Order: sequence, then structure tokens, then C-alpha cells
Amino acid sequence: MEPTDLVGMALIESAGAVDALRIATGAIKPSTKTKQDIAEILNMEGASPVRASLPEALKRWSPRAADLAPARDISTIERLGGRFLIPEDDEWPDALLDLGLRQPICLWARGGGGLTVPAEERSVALVGSRDSTNYGNSVTGDLAAGLAHRGMSVVSGGAYGIDSQAHRAALTVAGRSDELPTIAVSACGLDRYYPSGNEDLLRAISHQGMLLAEVPPGSSPTRWRFLQRNRLIAALCSVTVVVEARWRSGALNTAHHAADLSRQVAAVPGSVHSANSAGCHRLLREGSAICVTDAGEIAELAGSMGQQLPSEPKGKTADHDGLNLEDLLLLDALPVRAAAQSEKLASVAGLGHDAVLAGLGRLQLAGLAESAGGAWRRIKRAG
Repeated sequence: MEPTDLVGMALIESAGAVDALRIATGAIKPSTKTKQDIAEILNMEGASPVRASLPEALKRWSPRAADLAPARDISTIERLGGRFLIPEDDEWPDALLDLGLRQPICLWARGGGGLTVPAEERSVALVGSRDSTNYGNSVTGDLAAGLAHRGMSVVSGGAYGIDSQAHRAALTVAGRSDELPTIAVSACGLDRYYPSGNEDLLRAISHQGMLLAEVPPGSSPTRWRFLQRNRLIAALCSVTVVVEARWRSGALNTAHHAADLSRQVAAVPGSVHSANSAGCHRLLREGSAICVTDAGEIAELAGSMGQQLPSEPKGKTADHDGLNLEDLLLLDALPVRAAAQSEKLASVAGLGHDAVLAGLGRLQLAGLAESAGGAWRRIKRAG
């Protein structure tokens, strides 16, 4: 069955995996109790009545029964140095449990070097347009490198554009041997590198990071599998960041999956003239995403309260920083060379005399004003 076939998942939940396969292949008939359980499960999920029918599902599945070769598939993944995972395995990512009935039946994995998929709070998804711009590539590289430096795994789909740039940047700065710098979630079997133009990159990920898929070796990429693959990317991460996306984009599909799972969604702003940022601006305008501009801000979203806080942006301190409106007006009125009396300052600043005297005291304490024979002048703040 295809990913997220709710009837099949309900059948497994009701009858167990072994009997579910026997029913699906026609080896045994489903009991009345099983049919009732499936109906209740699907009703709770709000499944479409058109597809929420076991007899119809059995018709869907029957043409594939003759091609089933699980031993061959497992042998193939092992020959490639990979492994086959089920929810009962210790290596199974707990974050996928949040998908409920839509979680994958199994995972096929390549790489990892003995490491497991990081917990969701240590993983961030960077997604976006396949036809990314130079701006998008540059921002993605900075974000991915910054996250990898912080020991976080960058998760994406292995596609051209933003995905590729995210994986490459994470691999480039990978340093610690106890962390996975990047994970690529594929929409096809892991016996092939898709897209073929990214073969070198995906091969590098299989050695230094990890490749994951929910479909077995030999499976081709289809539009449905791409869309369903996106839910895995979103579920594995605490934050999904859309770097660049057109008005209608697969990256927005990933963002919507993340929102449905109550994960954080973030977007990078771009030029108002760029079609590749229209989707990001749409998310920001609708309030479904938080604006982010650097890796520190993303790490803050991924971490718990008080953890992973971004450092304050570095820059030269300005004299007016931290001043209230009255003190700012008074500062502008203070001459730099010849000192002025408080009455003159009140006239220039448009403030009352008492407000000027109080303000001069505050500016003096801040190191911005000094008294010279009863008159006042401005001085530059140190630093």
C-alpha cells in the first residue's frame, strides 16, 4: 500500500501486522470484529468514506500481492550497508509517533555510522524551492552551517536547490563524530540516488549523515510519495524553516504538516520582487510562521525556554540606544561645542524646564552630557 493508506494502517492497528498482511493478500478473511474496529478507527480519523472501505482497499492492494518479496528487499538494503527498522526497534525515532495513524509502517535507512536519528529538539528542517536563487542558496548555507556548528542535524529532502544547499553546508562543517550533521528523507527506494544529478551529494550523506525512506528498495518516486515524504521531514524536527518558496510550493506542504503536528514553523524573508519568496511572505502574513534571519534564532525556537538563546547581534553602540523620547529630543538639542543654558535647551527641544533639568541629569549619568559653568553640552558615549 502507499504511504498513509489509512485503511491499511487501521487494519494493522486492529489485527496486528502479521494477520493484516494475511488479510491483505487474501490468505484469510477479515472477521466481523476486525471490520468493526477498522470502521471505528477510520471514523475517529475523519477518513473519506470513498476510500475508507476495506473491500475497496483489498482491490487496491491485490495487484501488488504477487510482487511481494520482503526477503529480497531486506537483502538489498543490507547489501547496501543499510538496515530495516520497525516501530518496536530501539532506533525508531519517537518523534514519528506524533503522526498517529499516519506514521510509517517501517523505515529503510542507510548511513548513520552507528548513530541513531536525533531527538526532534536536535533536528531542524530546511526546505525550499528547487529553482533557488543565489540569495536563497547563500542564506541556506549560512543557516545550515550555523545549525551544524551548534550540534544540530539538518533535515531535508535531498532535492535540487535549497535541499542540496542545506545538506552540503551541514556536511562541510560537520565536526563531531557523535552527531549526524544531516539527514535526507527520500521519496523512493534507497537502492537509487534520486535525483541522479545529486548522486555525489546523496552518496556523501550516506557516508557522513543518513538517508531515510519509508518505501522499499525498487520503489520509484511519485508525486504522492513526495507529498507524503514531507510529513516525515516535519515530524522528525522541532522546527521547519522555509527558506525560499513560491506561492504554491512543496515546501509549504512540509510547513503545513509541521503546523498540524504543533511543531514550530519559520520562514526567511526575501525580496518583495522575488517570486521565490512569495510563499515565505504568505506564511508570515498569515501568521503561520515566525520570521527568522539567522541560525541562532532557529536554535532558540528548537530549544527549551532559556536554552539555545541567540547572541545579541554585534554592532557599534549608538548614543541614542535605550533613550526615551524626551531624552532623545534633549540629546538632539544639546550643542557639541559651545554649551547652552537649560532655558535655551527647553526652547530647542520643545520641553518644559523641569523636564529638561531631569533629562540633563539622566544624560549626565549616561555619559552623554556634561555641565560647563552652569551650561550644558553633549559628549560622545564611550564605546
